[in-house]
Amino acid sequence: MTEVEKKPIKIVETVLRDAHQSLIATRMTTEQMMPIVEKMDKVGYHAVECWGGATFDASLRFLREDPWDRLRRFRDGFKNTKLQMLFRGQNILGYRPYADDVVEYFVQKSVANGIDIIRIFDCMNDLRNLETAVKAANKEKAHAQVAMAYTLGEAYTIEYWIKLAKRIEDMGADSIAVKDMAGLLCPYQATELVTALKEAVSVPIDMHTHYTSGVGSMTYLKAAEAGADILDTAISPFALGTSQPATEVMVQTFKGTPYDTGLDQNLLAEIADYFRPIRDEVLASGILNPKNLGVDIKTLLYQVPGGMLSNLISQLAEQGAEDKFYEVLEEVPHVRKDLGELPLVTPSSQIVGTQAVLNVLMGERYKMATKETKDVLSGKYGATVKPFNREIQKKVIGEDAELITCRPADLIENELEALEKEIALYKEQDEDVLSFALFPQITMDFFKYRELHKKRIDLSIADKESGSYPV
Repeated sequence: MTEVEKKPIKIVETVLRDAHQSLIATRMTTEQMMPIVEKMDKVGYHAVECWGGATFDASLRFLREDPWDRLRRFRDGFKNTKLQMLFRGQNILGYRPYADDVVEYFVQKSVANGIDIIRIFDCMNDLRNLETAVKAANKEKAHAQVAMAYTLGEAYTIEYWIKLAKRIEDMGADSIAVKDMAGLLCPYQATELVTALKEAVSVPIDMHTHYTSGVGSMTYLKAAEAGADILDTAISPFALGTSQPATEVMVQTFKGTPYDTGLDQNLLAEIADYFRPIRDEVLASGILNPKNLGVDIKTLLYQVPGGMLSNLISQLAEQGAEDKFYEVLEEVPHVRKDLGELPLVTPSSQIVGTQAVLNVLMGERYKMATKETKDVLSGKYGATVKPFNREIQKKVIGEDAELITCRPADLIENELEALEKEIALYKEQDEDVLSFALFPQITMDFFKYRELHKKRIDLSIADKESGSYPV
């Protein structure tokens, strides 16, 4: 085998972000993660995905942690490894479009605090919603990776993906990710897609899938053979099910081939040994739903990503309607079609899922529509590949509703200055205004918790210094 024939596959490890987001609702704490960082830093990963997505929201909402502090600690610990985040385009890490000044400042601060690679996507593949974030990443000298949200449907042909990839390359992306959030890409379709992409663009191709449908590892094998450059995997205790294919399995698969990753299985085994008790602990606690670990080939029919599945289960449980689960799953594709056959990925997956739940529970389709469904149908989230169901659009927002046809963010005034004034009394770091911009109420609750926590520490120190500190 000559050097020219070799094409080692690069690996992005997802355990610190997408893997635990997909399996345990993003509940792993920074304290649980930090002890293994030094060992992970020795592996030689292409990157470790450790921030963005739902980690920001979950840190503030459930863990009472500052996500910016988590990122800085990762940056201190990973001295040799690139850090990667997931960024929802104009929606940043939130659930609505934000003003350009907020997007630009968020990118700036993400890079300043340690992010090297920003994976930017839009839930509708509307590239207008990515322009600001990509330009900001380019300006900050970060690696701008634009992700195509992969989905199935009559509009999503090979020609569609090639055209989209060429536009992404032209807009300044340093690499392209195929973001298969529901495990819909089957092995031989991966061969066809990756082959076409490698012929159409010159930037690296990163493959991202979930194991929900059971074909993930085979899809990665065929993608690698077709020329994919990078694969996203998860260390085995947090792999499979609604997470990614297992890191060690893919490393072993390519061992001794032209695609050999060169990663050390002994070191990976030590990392797996560290995460296994954490996985077992959450299994025992009930946070990890066994449904998330299985394989469901019906995913190919419903196109429901892992995070959306667990969300649907939770919503139905709150209403005492778990028996409606499969009825809701069957409603999802119908709602998706009504809403322009959009890909199902945050936030569109939550919007479609919640509307499907309402349609089933109300006994009449669109008898009640969420604000987000109305916003999608009015164009607030951007343009879909297929037109909306006109009858549903009229029923939900009215026949004379004003529709948005421009880039939605063009209608949003700059927000930063007003936000800075709102949090002036609580601000302890520049980044606080960004946390508040995305999740105002949750962040304000966190600010109050942070202040109270510091007062307790101050009192403890004072007690200790006065000699009344309890031993």
